[in-house]
Amino acid sequence: MTTQRIETLVIGGGQAGLAVGYHLLRQRLPFLILDAHERVGDSWRKRWDSLRLFSPAHLDALPGMPFPGPAHVFPTKDQMADYLEAYAARFDLPVRPGVHVDHLTREGDRFVVSAGDQRFEADNVVVAMSNWQKPRVPTFASQLDPRILQVHSSEYRSARQLRPGAVLLVGAGNSGAEIGVDLARSHRTVVAGRGTGQVPFPVNGFTVRVIVPVLFRVFFHRIATVHTPIGRKLRAIFTSRGMPLIRTREQDLAAAGVERVPRVIGVRNGLPLLEDERVLEVANVIWCTGYQAGFSWIDLPVMADHMPVHEHGIVGKEPGLYFVGLEFLYAASSAMIHGVGRDARRIARAIAARALAGYASTAKSTVTSGVATATVP
Repeated sequence: MTTQRIETLVIGGGQAGLAVGYHLLRQRLPFLILDAHERVGDSWRKRWDSLRLFSPAHLDALPGMPFPGPAHVFPTKDQMADYLEAYAARFDLPVRPGVHVDHLTREGDRFVVSAGDQRFEADNVVVAMSNWQKPRVPTFASQLDPRILQVHSSEYRSARQLRPGAVLLVGAGNSGAEIGVDLARSHRTVVAGRGTGQVPFPVNGFTVRVIVPVLFRVFFHRIATVHTPIGRKLRAIFTSRGMPLIRTREQDLAAAGVERVPRVIGVRNGLPLLEDERVLEVANVIWCTGYQAGFSWIDLPVMADHMPVHEHGIVGKEPGLYFVGLEFLYAASSAMIHGVGRDARRIARAIAARALAGYASTAKSTVTSGVATATVP
């Protein structure tokens, strides 16, 4: 096993990791970014074909580089992927692709990261990943008739994957709504689940130019933070029920011919069972049921309910360990592209301050040692 020593290791080469890299570069600090994907931006390329971002292009830029193209158009997932790749190239960020981290621990005063046959030692580690890493599917999914095709939303690409017949999407959040409208053109489509709420206006035309920037840059970014009553209330709602529908709303589902039904609570005779006791005869099920945090590879005493305990991304119990990209890390915008840069800047400054304190401590020890040596007869 090879070992590499690095001052700061950033785990994750998506928008959060690249934003951290940008700010570490500005602080003139050495670092390395590890990305599990083979190519920067692949986390976006591998999502469903029709996916567009929920925010217009002028809100989709990382620090230091505007998003190309018309300001008020919603970029495709491939345009976002290409932007991230161009961003990494423009600032010559040291991204090492194809490295899947499988363990993080500490030995003495250094963190140790293992990734297959590679080993890294670092003074600082930034986990630059969302808490949506491991697809979540209910346990009763295994009881469905094997003739029903099942995929998680993370595996869905297009209607070509599916069998002829009706499609049930389990989960009524943004993913379920967007995929539902996509599939309604070719399949009878049913969306099951409790509503997550929705923005009170259609996201198009005038609202994209005037109201959406206020919603994202002011409300989500500055008002809805962990320090405000409304922010703390929204954090509880978002983390338990999901974000409200933004672009595709309930009326859009109805207009597309998508049927809405209550929650799926189990299986009866191999078919999905709804909480109103109905069973649905479908040929396909897409689980839009979200993700687990997926941080089981972190072998440090920093977790509570599978989530890191931190303050604005700084882990007090493990000096030198940081998180960026988590849902509501500081504000509702923390997991959004336009909001991740602020959190990344804060973490880069914390790393710079820690490095400076370390240098000062080393210099003081050296001076003290020199004085002591000089007085020895």
